[in-house]
Amino acid sequence: MSSAINPKPLQIRIAQASDQLPVQRMLELYQYDLSNIWDQDLNAQGEYGYALDRYWNHPECTAFVALVNGHYVGFALVDQQVKVGSHGYWMDQFFILKKYRRIGLGKSLAIQVFNTLKGRWEVGQMPDNHKAQLFWRRLIAEFATGFDEHTLTGGKWEGIVQCFNSDTVLTRAR
Repeated sequence: MSSAINPKPLQIRIAQASDQLPVQRMLELYQYDLSNIWDQDLNAQGEYGYALDRYWNHPECTAFVALVNGHYVGFALVDQQVKVGSHGYWMDQFFILKKYRRIGLGKSLAIQVFNTLKGRWEVGQMPDNHKAQLFWRRLIAEFATGFDEHTLTGGKWEGIVQCFNSDTVLTRAR
C-alpha cells in the first residue's frame, strides 16, 4: 500500500440519486477490469453499458457506495435474484478502484452491506475470476459462521457461489 493513500475517513452508505452517475462510471471501469474474462464488447457510444436504473427504481435492489475523503472508491449492487436458493440477497456487482484495493476497504464495504441487509446471502464469482474467489472465500470464512460453496454450470449464470446467513456475520475480525 502506498503511504499516500489514507483510507480514513471511509464512508459507506446506501446510494442516493446523486450517486447514480458516479456508480455508472465506476461500472465501466469494473467491466473493463474484467474484460479478459467477461465476454462483452463496447457499444456504439464506446461503453460496456449496464442496466443500473433498477437499483434506484425497485425496492428489491439496493446500491451502496464507498467514499474516502469524499471521493468515490467503490460500490456494491445487491438484488434478490439468487442463483442457488429460492430467496435471499445476491451480490450482483462489487467493485473497489485499484488504487484502494488490498487495504481493507473491500472487506469493510462487504461487511457493512451484509450487516445492513440481514438474511440469507449468495455471493458469486465468474469461473476465471480467481482473485475474486480468493477474496470472497477468505472474507466469508473470517466473518461468517460457516458457508456452503456451489459450482454452477450449464445455466443462465455460471460460476462459484458462496451461501451463508448474514445474521452470523461479525462486525470485526475475530
